[in-house]
Amino acid sequence: MHNDKHHDRDDHDEKPAKMRPPVLVISNQGMGHAPVELGLKLIKTYLGLLDADNRQPSAICLYGEGVKLAIEGSPVLDELRALATKGARVVVCTTCLNHFEALDKLQAGEAGTMKDIIELQWAAKKVVTL
Repeated sequence: MHNDKHHDRDDHDEKPAKMRPPVLVISNQGMGHAPVELGLKLIKTYLGLLDADNRQPSAICLYGEGVKLAIEGSPVLDELRALATKGARVVVCTTCLNHFEALDKLQAGEAGTMKDIIELQWAAKKVVTL
């Protein structure tokens, strides 16, 4: 028979597991489903606050319209670079970059495959879609 009292004590004796940072997925040119200007303002604020609070995701996966955040002219290049410098892996979908004819315009992160993105998501404890 299960000893509930012993089981409860064991639960309290365990130290909390260190939180692993999530993987962020960004598939829009900004944050959420908003007009581009608003979405860009929101994502700039979001990424800037992560950086300022020293909360680096383990990875940031950009695909679809989201790859536009990592190419020249993006207003969030500094934020993406800062998070990458602190350890976040920024993976930008090569297929999407090629679709937008922007592979040679990549300014933050690394061009990666869908397999790279899948591996990061499957290894993560939590995936946050923005």
